[in-house]
Amino acid sequence: MEGGSFNGAQIDAKIMQTFKKNFVQVQDIFDQNRLLINEINQNHESKVPDNLTRNVGLIRELNNNIRRVYDLYADLSSSFTKSMEVTSEGDSSGGAVKSSDGKAGHKRHRPV
Repeated sequence: MEGGSFNGAQIDAKIMQTFKKNFVQVQDIFDQNRLLINEINQNHESKVPDNLTRNVGLIRELNNNIRRVYDLYADLSSSFTKSMEVTSEGDSSGGAVKSSDGKAGHKRHRPV
């Protein structure tokens, strides 16, 4: 039992480290996007042809950043799902198991 909780603590620490790292990256991208949007708006309001041309590149960068945020959230979701699977597998002392069709069930203890 003690070994199982130690592994659970290790898994939880790793999950939290991954979440924190990804959320910091997402926040950095959001901060960068805020600056990009401000510059895009200023360029648009100026109506200067060079500034409007520059907006094309800025909007591409903004779109790429949004794609990166999507990917980071997808990674977080995947990591969370995997961690829940590992955690539930580690908690199998209650008798719950997955059958061949993937549904949870209970072990039957047969007399020996």
